[in-house]
Amino acid sequence: MRHLKSRFLPLTVFAMAVFAAGCGEVNSTIDKAQACLEAPKIVTDLGAQIAKLTNDPQAMDKAIDDAAAKLNETADKAANTTLKEASDDLAKTLSGINVDNVNDAVDAVQKVGTDSAAYLEKVAQACS
Repeated sequence: MRHLKSRFLPLTVFAMAVFAAGCGEVNSTIDKAQACLEAPKIVTDLGAQIAKLTNDPQAMDKAIDDAAAKLNETADKAANTTLKEASDDLAKTLSGINVDNVNDAVDAVQKVGTDSAAYLEKVAQACS
């Protein structure tokens, strides 16, 4: 009987390793519901921030870059492909916006508003 137990030991160890690896993967991603809450919040917060920063181009540029970084983080963790792609796309767009003066700030507000609206529409579809 002792020989039979020793045959199952490697199988048990293998099963535990596979289970542990699977749990690690789940912990490194966020579920759809959480992504559906986080992504729109980032965009909404950005909209509120840049509306206040039209006379401070440097602060606006930083706020846009910070939002792009947060969207990248959310995209990297999102398990939902549609949310990931939409967040990656908006983050790329935001990263490409440079605000050097007040005129750029006005243009940035319009660009962020338009692109954010399209993004929120994609998120709403993915989250429904």
